[in-house]
Amino acid sequence: MAERVFDVRDFGARGDGLALDTPAINAAIDAAAAAGGGRVVLGPGRYLSFSIRLRSRITLELADGAILEAADPARHDGQYDAPEPNPHDAYQDFGHSHWHNSLIWGEDIEDVVLLGPGLIHGLGLTREGPGAPWSRDHIGDRPLSMGPATPLSPAVFEAEQAAMLGLGNKAVAIRTGRNIVIRDLTVLKGGHFAFLLTGIDSLLMDGLRIDTDRDGIDLDCVRDARLSNLRVNTPNDDAIVLKTSFALGERRSTERIRITGCRVSGFDMGTMLDGTFGRTQDLSPDLDRVTGRIKLGTESNGDFRDIEITDCLFERSRGLAIETVDGGVIEDIVVRDLVMREVTTAPVFLRLGDRRRGPDGTSVGAMRRVSIRNLVATGIDPRYAATLAGLPDHPIEEVRLSDVHLTYGGGGTAADAARTVPELPHAYPEPSMFGVSPAHGLYARHVQGLNS
Repeated sequence: MAERVFDVRDFGARGDGLALDTPAINAAIDAAAAAGGGRVVLGPGRYLSFSIRLRSRITLELADGAILEAADPARHDGQYDAPEPNPHDAYQDFGHSHWHNSLIWGEDIEDVVLLGPGLIHGLGLTREGPGAPWSRDHIGDRPLSMGPATPLSPAVFEAEQAAMLGLGNKAVAIRTGRNIVIRDLTVLKGGHFAFLLTGIDSLLMDGLRIDTDRDGIDLDCVRDARLSNLRVNTPNDDAIVLKTSFALGERRSTERIRITGCRVSGFDMGTMLDGTFGRTQDLSPDLDRVTGRIKLGTESNGDFRDIEITDCLFERSRGLAIETVDGGVIEDIVVRDLVMREVTTAPVFLRLGDRRRGPDGTSVGAMRRVSIRNLVATGIDPRYAATLAGLPDHPIEEVRLSDVHLTYGGGGTAADAARTVPELPHAYPEPSMFGVSPAHGLYARHVQGLNS
């Protein structure tokens, strides 16, 4: 039986970039849901919208030539859905804790497809404000913070929520779902997150092109996911990042994840999509060099296990980061066949720390059975060696590095080689937290069972 098609123009959408098409798009989705499912189509045109609410058994298709533009509340008569209450939002930043304040959002949905080849243009989304790590030193979220992280007070969170009312800070956000497919879309300027996907079971992301302000793809407490053939450019934040925050009010794992055939980078925002690959921006907002990497952590209340990252290219970006600092266990990680060009900090960074940003009783986590094979990195910032750093009483365990080839720009001094590296157990994890490495190549401390 053919899938029934619901054209948003039949529900009043104009697609002229002037009229707000939010009511028509949501009406088409509601009609498809009432019919038991269907394909909601945005044909060629520019559709100006505030929050779009996904329903189960819906395909939302942006056809070739379709642009879905996030409306700006300062210029258009409307606003995004308010951030929903979350009693657990003290243990991760505001952006991770709320989903409704987004251009497209869904909650408790299943059998949903977001389909291109059209464009999501987040012109009206905000990338800063509450939750920005470079403005949150009161919770220890600056890279060089020395103090233990503490949850925010209710008064601070109420102020943050008030500041966010009416604003949208994510292109796509899904809280709890099953059987989600996101394919062949392009996202330009996606706000705080282009994709925030939390508590999803069974996820496929393929053929996406993302060129955005901050994070590209955040998978938080996600199980059984495959990410393939993605191009993600994020000079200000992480490109693809796996997390296990406490946003759902429980410790939930991220596991059985396959990331393959992806390209991540930190070129000037917007210049991956236009093909100019600009290099005018040198620093991220945290004052380290541009980001654009693949990372596990920093939010790490739950565990990470059975994760493979293969056949990926890093360009003008920080290297691979694997971090647990909030009590989670990271184990059985396989990384192979990576190429990195112009690495802006350390090519590899494994960190077991003790931030412990979580509910009472949160303990120090663990990291074990990490295999990295066939990694070639060139043009590495000479200040930062590949770094493996556990804690004195909590070593990283069973790490295998094989066929790893690192080429540095040179430099360094005798004073660098002789310097004492601080432990910094509570600090936000970045290679720069320790200062200039006292070695080129590899610096490993508190690691038990390092093999090649």
